[in-house]
Amino acid sequence: MAEPPATTLIRSEIAGDEAGINALNRLAFGGPGEWQIIARLRQAKLIALSLVAEEKGRIVGHILFSWLPVRIDSRDVAAVALAPMAVHPDRQRRGIGSRLVREGLKRLPALGATAVIVLGHPHFYPRFGFSSAMARNLAGPFSGEAFMALELEPGALRGENGKVTYPAAFGLNS
Repeated sequence: MAEPPATTLIRSEIAGDEAGINALNRLAFGGPGEWQIIARLRQAKLIALSLVAEEKGRIVGHILFSWLPVRIDSRDVAAVALAPMAVHPDRQRRGIGSRLVREGLKRLPALGATAVIVLGHPHFYPRFGFSSAMARNLAGPFSGEAFMALELEPGALRGENGKVTYPAAFGLNS
C-alpha cells in the first residue's frame, strides 16, 4: 500500500462539503444507500464526527462516526458507529482510509465516546485494535467476524449482556 501524498489533508467536515461527501459515497458504494444513511443521520442529529480527506480541493475520502445506543448489563455506553467510510476508487490502497480511521479514533475521546462499533472488513479494522471478540457480547442485527468493537476507554464494553440498537437512520430492524 502506497502512502497518501503529503498533500492529502485530513480535516473535519465543514459547510459546503456535503455535496462532495454525497458524490464520493455514491461513487465508492455504487448507489444511494450510504449517502442516504448519512443524510438521515444528519437529520436525526446523531453525527458525532465527520472527517474528510482532501487533495487539491477535492474530497477523496470520508469517514463518519455517529452516536450508537449501546447498553451493557444495566449501564449505557457512550458508543459510536463507524459507518460509512469511503475512499475515491482512484485513490484507494494509498493509506487514506487508514489515516481517516486513525484520526477519528484520536479525536473521539474528546467528544465523550468510550467505544466504537463497526461492521467491516475483518482484515482491515483489526490493525486499529478492533476485534470481533470485543463485540461478541453485544446483541444486535449483526454478528460474526465482520462485527467488531474497540474500547477507547478500557473496560467500556465489559459486561455480560450487551445490546446495540442501531438508530432508524440506518434502515435496520435492531
